[in-house]
Amino acid sequence: MQLPAGAVVATVLIEVVRISALPTERGVPYPGRVVAHWTGSEAAEALTLIEMLPGSEQHRCGFSPGWSIRAYEDSLDLALFEAAFCFRCHEVRMHGTVVPPVSATQFFDPDTPSAQALLARVRAATP
Repeated sequence: MQLPAGAVVATVLIEVVRISALPTERGVPYPGRVVAHWTGSEAAEALTLIEMLPGSEQHRCGFSPGWSIRAYEDSLDLALFEAAFCFRCHEVRMHGTVVPPVSATQFFDPDTPSAQALLARVRAATP
């Protein structure tokens, strides 16, 4: 999967969000509860897993993401990007100040080891 290159290097904090609904408009954060904060090696490992996600074809489910991650640089002001994952339709939707339009919607194979490891991490973070 393609993440904004500069954002990966600049990320110092990742929020893990358990999504409760879809946003009312494009480009706003996904509503939900922040269930974890990852920094240091935890954040780097999560970004590596996401970058390792191989592409896939779109499956239709209506896009019902369960989790998102929000990446922040050290100012912690605005998220560099947020990526919402739907493991049913294999879709990731990203938005943020550093996300080019061509990367806003991508598809991944949820059955790969990297996808399963990412899913296990976000599930483990959810109380």
